[in-house]
Amino acid sequence: MAPMPERDELPEPGTTTDERTMLVEFLDYFRAVLERKVDGLDEAQARMRVGASTIDLLGLVRHMAEVERWWFRQALTGEVDHGIYEDPDDVDADWHHTTADTLPTALSAWRTEVAHARANVAAAPSLDVVAAHRSGPRGEISLRWIMVHMIEEYARHCGHADFLREVIDGRVGD
Repeated sequence: MAPMPERDELPEPGTTTDERTMLVEFLDYFRAVLERKVDGLDEAQARMRVGASTIDLLGLVRHMAEVERWWFRQALTGEVDHGIYEDPDDVDADWHHTTADTLPTALSAWRTEVAHARANVAAAPSLDVVAAHRSGPRGEISLRWIMVHMIEEYARHCGHADFLREVIDGRVGD
């Protein structure tokens, strides 16, 4: 198996930084891993699925753009009230792309949402800030909870991306 190319060093999270810095660094690390997993893929590779799974890397990038938007712009600040790929007839529209959807377009949407997320996190006075949106059975949620949840979300989906990339071209590693 070929390792992932070493073009860019991944942002290594600090081991003794304060809580906020550490959460930001871990989230940025997983964001960089996701971007690395799709680097250099063509459209056919980005749409490749394995076995019975319906997950592909194009859908995964679209999903993470939607997740970034939801947690940092809808839930945290309330600045938007709709998703990027929202469809009233398909709750998983972010995963269900068409032939017209492309990896560069999905990456652009994802990068835009990551930039907004970073700005909203930087603007928050503390991790104790309570999100504008109450989360159903969870009730109030803090920025701290959102950050930890997003790290978990990325870690899970970067595992999916790792498996898919290995099948596509044998590349493994963060």
